Amino acid sequence: MPAASHPSPEEIVVYEKDPATKIATITLSRPERLNAPTSAARLRYAELLHRANIDDDVKVLVIRGLGQDFGSGVDLPEFMGALTGEDDGPRLAEYHLTPDDDVRLPPRDSFRGGAQLTQWFANSRGGCRSLQEFKKISIVEAKGYCYGWHFYQAADADLVIASEDTLFGHPAFRYVGWGPRMWAWAMTMGIRRFQEMVFTGRPFTAQEMYDCSFVNSVVPREELEEEVAKYAKACSLSRPVDAVVMQKSFFQTMKQFQGEYMGSIMSAMLESMGGAVRADGDDMMLGRDVYGSGLGQAVKVNDDQFPPEFRLSKSGRRQAQ
Repeated sequence: MPAASHPSPEEIVVYEKDPATKIATITLSRPERLNAPTSAARLRYAELLHRANIDDDVKVLVIRGLGQDFGSGVDLPEFMGALTGEDDGPRLAEYHLTPDDDVRLPPRDSFRGGAQLTQWFANSRGGCRSLQEFKKISIVEAKGYCYGWHFYQAADADLVIASEDTLFGHPAFRYVGWGPRMWAWAMTMGIRRFQEMVFTGRPFTAQEMYDCSFVNSVVPREELEEEVAKYAKACSLSRPVDAVVMQKSFFQTMKQFQGEYMGSIMSAMLESMGGAVRADGDDMMLGRDVYGSGLGQAVKVNDDQFPPEFRLSKSGRRQAQ
């Protein structure tokens, strides 16, 4: 798909703030594509978090998705098109560079070709791990699908409020085997439950995520916005911004003692060595199946092999009923 056909980053990632309450909102606004951010939109998301981090008018940030779902991950066709295309411009743009900057990228098939990108995802400017370094209070409003990149945000948020119909997970566990926020998910879900998600590839329901302490509150869909507003208001009234930043510094120090950032670097090493994985037979593979037929079709075909309650798609899960 040509780059010109994508909505602008400003259309996909919408930011609002209320200085009176000190509550800001980021709305992922691309419901026709399950709120998938383009690479440029992901970088805008990181920049908005940076601004909100500095802004004295912001104490609480709510992150939500427009439509029926929080989201199912980044715009993978757009992302992979930029990485594999002959034009280096989109690859440079990922790092806030242009062809005029006289920077030569490492070969795609080198270790650095993969490591550089996934280590960039561990950088707060990369738009994947950015919420982890946010010094204010963050709340994710989860509903419908919370997969892939959107699942990253849920892991890095301070609070997660979910509707009863939310499914959490990452399709990459089935077509790659890992994802950039592995350590954060293990920390927030508990290693035993997260291992189940990784090894089976199955998504977890909102209630299951509440039971393992990943989610703070689960409510019916029609009560979700009200529940999020209640939490946001309580957080905005609790302590001054200075005290909140002190609280966050304590929790961030604790997370680093537990190895959160180290886990991001380890995930980058896994990503960089992914090309060494050999299929046993008809295993779904990223290059052969996902790039060839498209992520949606490849995941759907693979999904049908699993027990209905282990399937990623809601339509596939409903077949069991």
